[in-house]
Amino acid sequence: MSALWTSERIATAVGGEAHGAFEANGVAFDSREVGPGDLFIALKGETTDGHRFLDGAFERGAAGAIASADCAHPHVRVADTTEALNALGRASRARMSGKVIGVTGSVGKTGTKEALHAALARKPGRIAHRSVKSYNNHTGVPLSLARMPMASDFGVFEMGMNHAGELAALTQLVRPHVAIVTAIAPAHSEFFPNEEAIADAKGEIFAGLEPGGTALVPYDSPHRDRLIAAAEPHAETIWTFGLGEGAIIRAREVVRELTGTIVTAELPGAELTFTIGLPGDHWVSNALAVIGAVEAAGGDLALAGLALAEMAGLPGRGERTMIRVDGGEALLVDESYNANPASMAATLKTLGEETADRRIAVLGGMRELGDKSEQYHADIKGPIEAAGVDLCILVGEEMAPLADALGSGTEFVHVPGPSEALDVLSDRIRPGDAVLVKGSNAIGLARLVEALTSGKIPCST
Repeated sequence: MSALWTSERIATAVGGEAHGAFEANGVAFDSREVGPGDLFIALKGETTDGHRFLDGAFERGAAGAIASADCAHPHVRVADTTEALNALGRASRARMSGKVIGVTGSVGKTGTKEALHAALARKPGRIAHRSVKSYNNHTGVPLSLARMPMASDFGVFEMGMNHAGELAALTQLVRPHVAIVTAIAPAHSEFFPNEEAIADAKGEIFAGLEPGGTALVPYDSPHRDRLIAAAEPHAETIWTFGLGEGAIIRAREVVRELTGTIVTAELPGAELTFTIGLPGDHWVSNALAVIGAVEAAGGDLALAGLALAEMAGLPGRGERTMIRVDGGEALLVDESYNANPASMAATLKTLGEETADRRIAVLGGMRELGDKSEQYHADIKGPIEAAGVDLCILVGEEMAPLADALGSGTEFVHVPGPSEALDVLSDRIRPGDAVLVKGSNAIGLARLVEALTSGKIPCST
C-alpha cells in the first residue's frame, strides 16, 4: 500500500520546500497523538507553539514534519503552518474521487457521523473515512481531510460552529456531495440573537455542495423552510427527513422494543425496515438522516440498516455501561461530553423509558446559552418530571435556577463540582438504578464517569 503522504507530495500541496525525504501514513498536530510513521504539523496557537514539541514528536516516531522554523529532522518548510494544514486538507480532498458527506447540526452530528461511517464501511472492499472524535472546527476539519486515504470510496466529515461564517469556510474545504443538518436547537446561543440565526449559520453547509449535490433537512424542525431556502441555490436535490406526513424520507412506523427501535421508513422509490440499537426518539431522526445520505451517496441501504442495529453509544455521547455497586450492578449512561436544552430534554426522556428500579440524573450546567441561560436551565424541570426521575444531582453554579424551579418536588442535591457529585452518588446509588450523567464538557463530568467505570465507588468484593 502506498504512503498517505510523501515529502514531495506534501511540498507540492502546501507550496513548501522539502528538507529530507520521508513517507508518512498519518497526520497529527498534537505531539501527544503522534505515532510511528506520522506527519507532525507544528501549529502556532495563541498560547503554545508546536515547534517546541518537534523533538518529542520525532521521539514518538514521527516520519516528518511541516514547520515554519528551524527543524533538525526531515520536514517541509513553509511560511505558515496553519495555512499549510488547510492546503494539505484541500489537496487531500482534491485527489479523492469518492463521495463526501458533510454533517452539521446543533445536536446529533457526532452520532450521525459515526453511524454513517459504520453504514458505508460495512460493504467489503469499500474504504470509508471519517473525522475522528469531534474534530469539527477550523483545525479539526482540515486535519481530518489530510488523514483521508486517496483511495477512499466515502468520506464523512463533521462540521461545527459557534459563530456565523465558520461553516461557510469549512464547507468549502470539505466540498460535500451530500450535506446534512441534523437539527436546530439553542446551542451556542450566547453568540446568536435567536434560533433563526443559528439555523442560518447551520445552513451555510449547503453553500459548499458539489454540483448535483443533495441536501438533507429535518422535516419536523420549525426552521425547515429556512434551511430549504438556504439549500435551494446550491443543491440539485433536497430531501427532508422526519416523522411528519410530508417528509420525503419518513418513518411510517416506529415500534419500540427492549432490544431496540424498529423503524419502517419510506424513501424515494424504496422502503426499508431496520432496527436502531440505540434508544431515544432523537435516534429515529438521526437514523433517517443516515439512510437518506447512504441512498444519496450510492451506498447499500440493507447494510446501513444492519449497521444501525449494531450501533453503540460513544464515550461521553450515550455510551451505556453496567457498573458494579455494593450488592450488584447499575446502568450508567454517559452523556458527559456536551449539553444544550434540546439534548438535555431528549436524554432525560430516554432515561424515563429505562426499565430500572430508580432513575438518577447527574446534570451539569449548559454553557454558551447567553442571557437566556437561567430560563433554559429552569425549564429542564419539565423533562425531569416527565421522566419520573427519582433523584437529581445538580452540578455547578449554572444549575441554581433549576434547583430553585424543582423546589420541594423532585428530590435533588445541588453541589459545586464533579467530586462532590461523586460523593453524593456513591452514598445513594443502589443495584438496579439507571444513572444518566450529562452536562457541558467544561463542567468536567467525564471525571465522574471515569471514577464510576473504574470501580472507585463502594462495591462488593
